[in-house]
Amino acid sequence: MNLRFIGPVAVLAMASTFCPGMAPLARAQQPQVTAHPKAAPDQKTWPLDEIVTASVHDAWLLSGRNETAFFDIVEQLAQLSAQKRDLTLPDNAAAGKRMGELIKEKARADHDQLLYAVVDEAVRAVGTKDQSQSR
Repeated sequence: MNLRFIGPVAVLAMASTFCPGMAPLARAQQPQVTAHPKAAPDQKTWPLDEIVTASVHDAWLLSGRNETAFFDIVEQLAQLSAQKRDLTLPDNAAAGKRMGELIKEKARADHDQLLYAVVDEAVRAVGTKDQSQSR
């Protein structure tokens, strides 16, 4: 464990606790990410900070133990991952089935891992480089 970073981290944690005015400054510096750009108006979306930090089990509970709602969370995370990695997800049944199988396999192996990590791995496996956007 590297102890050099404990001091600055502790100071930052205490400052954000005792100086609530600092929190909006930290949030303002983060890049803007569209939560779910392809969401239908009647489709539920979850706050990104809630689903990105959720384990597979937590996301299942968050969905109300509903497969459709869980799939919506996975879809929202997949859109985020593809957007952040400048990837395009193929719009065909074979790619969707492959991605679903990858996610199921990894998620069932460890319910305590972050769902975003599972989805991101599947997006990298199935997605193609987006040529329309350049960094």
